[in-house]
Amino acid sequence: MKILYFSATGNSLYIAKSIGGELCSIPQMVKEGTYEFSDEKIGIVFPLHAWSVPPYVVEFLKKATFNYDYLFAVVTYGIYSGAVGKHLSDIADEAGFEFSYISRIKMVDNYLPTFDMKKQVAKEPKKLIEKHLETIKSDIAASKKGTLKENCLDKAAMNYMFRRDGKPFNKKRLKVHVVGEGIENYIYVDDSCTHCGVCASVCPVNNIEMDLKNGKIALSDKCFMCFACVHNCPAGAIHIKGEVSSARFRNRHVTLKEIIHSNNQI
Repeated sequence: MKILYFSATGNSLYIAKSIGGELCSIPQMVKEGTYEFSDEKIGIVFPLHAWSVPPYVVEFLKKATFNYDYLFAVVTYGIYSGAVGKHLSDIADEAGFEFSYISRIKMVDNYLPTFDMKKQVAKEPKKLIEKHLETIKSDIAASKKGTLKENCLDKAAMNYMFRRDGKPFNKKRLKVHVVGEGIENYIYVDDSCTHCGVCASVCPVNNIEMDLKNGKIALSDKCFMCFACVHNCPAGAIHIKGEVSSARFRNRHVTLKEIIHSNNQI
């Protein structure tokens, strides 16, 4: 069994590791130019973005070729999963393959403009993650078939996000600057930055450049707002405009080294 996964703060990586099999990081596969996969069972594990499949994962799936008996997907999400099952099925139809099984699992929501990470972590036990994970693992082991039940309201919510280009914020605001320059932007770095380079190391699309001479980091136009840089910064120096609190999150079962290895090591 092969598990193809993408993870910014460890939730999806934890699920992928728990399911088992050979783990294949989607960012690594993209950087290697590997898009063909063969196995009896193949799984796709990723976090929900804006109530739908992240554009980065969409692009990967549309390029990929799968040779399988059983293809499944597990989506990690925080509060609401929209119509992600339909979105996945639509992508599969367009790309010429079919999911045998699609499921989802509620975990800590790391979307900083809306949620306080301390409160989210405190609520984690109520999400019964391990119980739901065992059900999903049992389903996969038994090659159970089925997708998510979604209603018209879910599909309308997904379509609303699509009209906003699948992103909750305007991409033109995605710039990085050092506080004090007087530029109001969506992501910014304060003066506690130690220029350690972790932000660049965890970025799955190599979007961050370190300018050590001028004491800045620069973000280009490939960002799809996974927030890996924000949550994994050791100094807590990277911020989102309008964030609810300064608390950050990484799944307790996953190390920073694992995130770096998954997202930026070929």
